[in-house]
Amino acid sequence: MQNKSVWVVIPAYNESRHISDVIKKTKKYVNNIIVVDDGSRDDTYKIAKRLDVYALKNIVNMGKGAALKTGCDFAMKNKADIIIAMDADGQHNPDDIPRILEALKDKDIVFSYRRFTRQMPFILKIGNILINKFIKLLYSVELKDTQCGFRAFTSESYKKIRWTHSDYSMESEMIANTGKHDLKYGEIPIKTIYSNKYKGTTIIDGFKIVFNMLLWRFKR
Repeated sequence: MQNKSVWVVIPAYNESRHISDVIKKTKKYVNNIIVVDDGSRDDTYKIAKRLDVYALKNIVNMGKGAALKTGCDFAMKNKADIIIAMDADGQHNPDDIPRILEALKDKDIVFSYRRFTRQMPFILKIGNILINKFIKLLYSVELKDTQCGFRAFTSESYKKIRWTHSDYSMESEMIANTGKHDLKYGEIPIKTIYSNKYKGTTIIDGFKIVFNMLLWRFKR
C-alpha cells in the first residue's frame, strides 16, 4: 500500500512473554505500531515503551474490544489510512501483513481464517462453526472463521464498523456492521499457533456472542 499510512493496533493483557517478539517482527513491515496495555499486572507496558512504539495503557482491564477501540481511535486521530488489528500473544504471524494488505487493495475490510488443525482446541472448532452459521444467517456475511482477530480495514470502513462491546463480542459486532453497511470484504488463510488453549473466547463468551448477534439483528 504505497503512500498509505498503515497502523497496527495490538491490544495486550499480561503478554510480557510475547509482546517483545511480536513488536520486533511487526516492525519489519509497519512503522506505526500501537500497543494498548489493558490493565496488565506484568511488564507488558514497560516492554512496549522500551521498544519505541505508541504505548497506551488502561489502568484497569476493560476487555479486548475496549482496548482495540482505544488503539484504533488513536490511529484515526493520527490520520491512519489503514488499520491492522493483531493479537499480542504470538498467535498471529506478522509475516502475513503483506498478504492482508494486498488483499485489502480492492476491499473495505479483510478478515483472516485459521485452518482447522489438531492444534485448535475442539471447543473452539465447534464454537466457530456455530457462530459462522449464525453470522451468515443473520447478516449475510459468509466467513470461514468469524472469531479470528487478525484483520485489516480502511479508515473509512472503521467509521462504519466501530463497535460498542468491550469484550470478545466485538469481533462479531464488527462483522455484523460489515453486513449492515454492505462493505466489500475478503478473507485470507493464516497459520495460527495455540500457545495456550484456554486463552481467548470461552463457552460463556460464545453464548454471549450469539445472544448479542440476535439483539443487534432485531435492533436494526
